[in-house]
Amino acid sequence: MAEGKSTPVIELRVALTTEDYARLTKFYCDGLGMEPAQIWNNDGGQAMMLEIGKATLEIFDERQAEVIDNLEAGKRVSGPIRFALQVPDLESAMDRLLANGAVLVHPPVTTPWGDTNVRLQDPDGMQITLFQSSGETD
Repeated sequence: MAEGKSTPVIELRVALTTEDYARLTKFYCDGLGMEPAQIWNNDGGQAMMLEIGKATLEIFDERQAEVIDNLEAGKRVSGPIRFALQVPDLESAMDRLLANGAVLVHPPVTTPWGDTNVRLQDPDGMQITLFQSSGETD
């Protein structure tokens, strides 16, 4: 979009609903090394918001999802939603998430475009790709 033009959407938020709030908030806060930006407690319910940086929405057809899954995990494994998080240090981010309950779906791979990607799964089964851009160093 050209500079000076307004965008019809200002922010993307993804809301995860879980049966184990404490486990999942610990996974994402401790696993990503983040502090909550906001915390809400409404009518006995709990919620928190993490500010994770720039957001984009990718829309894949089944064939593209299969191509990416095959590249990152060796076979079609993700559901209709998968997180892809760019991190500055893939190894340390992967280690933190694994220490906080992630399951390694597939070890790191180098993509055809030069990034390093690793596929993990959160404690509720959400597929997560961590990626480090080829232009970044540890």
